[in-house]
Amino acid sequence: MEFFNPATNNKNITFVRPPYFLITGLSGISNIKHYYVFLFIVYIVSVIGNSFVMAVIVLDHNLRTPKYIAVFNMAFVDLLGNTALVPKLLDIFLFNRPYIRYNDCMTYLFFCYTCLSMQSFNLAALAYDRLMAISYPLHYQVKVTTTFMLCLIGFLWLFIILAVLIAVGLITRLSFCQSVVINSYFCDHGQIYRLSCNDHFPNYVVSCLYPILIFWLPLAFILFSYVYIVFTLANVATVREGLRALKTCIGHLLLVAIYFIPLLIVFTLMEKIQPNARIINLSMTSVFPPMLNPIIYVLQTQEIKDSVKRLDLNKPIASNMCFTISNITSPFNYFRII
Repeated sequence: MEFFNPATNNKNITFVRPPYFLITGLSGISNIKHYYVFLFIVYIVSVIGNSFVMAVIVLDHNLRTPKYIAVFNMAFVDLLGNTALVPKLLDIFLFNRPYIRYNDCMTYLFFCYTCLSMQSFNLAALAYDRLMAISYPLHYQVKVTTTFMLCLIGFLWLFIILAVLIAVGLITRLSFCQSVVINSYFCDHGQIYRLSCNDHFPNYVVSCLYPILIFWLPLAFILFSYVYIVFTLANVATVREGLRALKTCIGHLLLVAIYFIPLLIVFTLMEKIQPNARIINLSMTSVFPPMLNPIIYVLQTQEIKDSVKRLDLNKPIASNMCFTISNITSPFNYFRII
């Protein structure tokens, strides 16, 4: 395909949509095949772990609560995200098929960005669940219902899908007159729009707004929720009650740390990290949390461990228990049932 030189006459450039892009982010790195083996193992563990968590939640009626709706969605997003990213990544680099068709690249971009974005918003939804459960335990069952959580998750999906579709739509209006080489491990929005030869200012605006909406906003809400939780416990609870309440947050805090801290490090030190090291670090932050999330929830959440024991013993699983305000002698006794 012939590419036009934008230097000749910017006003007369014909719209050019390349038949393919060339992804080269992980090419030329020594001993990189060992990393591909690592990614394959991570993917297999992620599929098994997240499928296991979803199966337990589906089979155990006791886990069909607002909190575990968000946990189920997290496992689904992790499974979908790694399935969208890792097999294609291995196909491109391990089997030396770096050429990806234009439409396939846009689809690849859409699913990767949607799942990576949903991970951060899902952590914010779990933070809201913990905030209401600890700070407003008497109102928790009224305000945080199954219907509410389903609507919240549905709204987040809709918001993210629309945001990513806007980014993809803006890519489709660009003309590519020179290079089609993407120096990343997938079809990265930022790498693609910088290759264009016509006005890509709207794409630049989206690339600036997107991290704020998808990364910084959920992180700010999560930090605010835990500051509020600590403030509530410091003013109401005893030390023992406060520790028991915070114990219910350990799993969520670990997930937040695993997801956000590596990205914060990469974003903070981006200019000081070599390009190859930055690409590897970003790829690890994309695939590693989905593998660890189900492991953390199985090990840290007593309800799931109890559910696994019930399923393992083939005992009939009781229907969801209904608790009333009269059963709660103290607001902090509610932590025994969440």
